[in-house]
Amino acid sequence: MSLKIIGSGFGRTGTMSTKLALEQLGFGPCHHMTEVMENPNQPAYWKAYADGAELDWAEVFAGYGAQVDFPGAAVWHELSVAFPDAKVIHTERPEEDWWASYSATIGKFFEYRESLTLPPPVAAIFETMDKLLIQGVIGGLGKDNALSAYRRNNEKVRKTISADRLLVFTPSDGWDPLCDFLEVAPPEGDFPRSNARNEFWALFGGEPVSA
Repeated sequence: MSLKIIGSGFGRTGTMSTKLALEQLGFGPCHHMTEVMENPNQPAYWKAYADGAELDWAEVFAGYGAQVDFPGAAVWHELSVAFPDAKVIHTERPEEDWWASYSATIGKFFEYRESLTLPPPVAAIFETMDKLLIQGVIGGLGKDNALSAYRRNNEKVRKTISADRLLVFTPSDGWDPLCDFLEVAPPEGDFPRSNARNEFWALFGGEPVSA
């Protein structure tokens, strides 16, 4: 199996809902940050990459039919080259809506990460992700850095990926544009909705209290 779908959108753009939808449509398993936390083979790949190693992306994503969310979204360009037949789904939302969600979840997590009581393997994963994502992709904590990185990524995707290969998407668009793009029939039922703020913090034992 090789990737058929590459997700280029940052976390907090509906990536969990999109993961669930892609799996429902038969494009799974879909790689997501939760896979890095749950698949024991994954953390070593991303630590090696954050430390400067070159990876065999086919090996990293072996067994996955699709990828959305960080950390894969941090390397979407590399993946688009490694998997030239894969389609690119760029999840996106208005930037102030994205910042409101990001700052209450991912941004807050990394602000308080060192004070959280995390199992050592999970703490090690997010030590890697701090280096790869916060210091690397985002350029540090704070709204200005985050929004600049968000805009930059959105622009780069549009400039880099050909229009026939790209879908700019948000889960509120529903099944039709996604299924049209993937050339599959839309299923019955509502589009999945998941990964609200409380679901995010449940992964880490609860939200830290701000000082």
